[in-house]
Amino acid sequence: MPFQYVVYKITFPNGKIYVGKDEGGQGHSLSYFGSWSDALIEQDFTKAELQDLTLRKQILFESDDKKEIRQKESEFIRLLGSNDPAVGYNQTHRKRSF
Repeated sequence: MPFQYVVYKITFPNGKIYVGKDEGGQGHSLSYFGSWSDALIEQDFTKAELQDLTLRKQILFESDDKKEIRQKESEFIRLLGSNDPAVGYNQTHRKRSF
């Protein structure tokens, strides 16, 4: 039986990534691709590119423990740098400039 929860990485055609977790009530869903900001992604692509968009989804970590999944999602966001606007689309865990 597959694991209940997963941390995944989505890779966009421009090479930028989004790291997320799937901890839905029914467990991991192959059709769930995240809750990124559409507006943020739309800035990087033309209308034509958005009309024919190929994404790659990779499972990075699996667990039956929600707490562990939440922790691992944060770890992967930082490890892969998806919170850096030049690298990815995650808006959490961004470094603040003062």
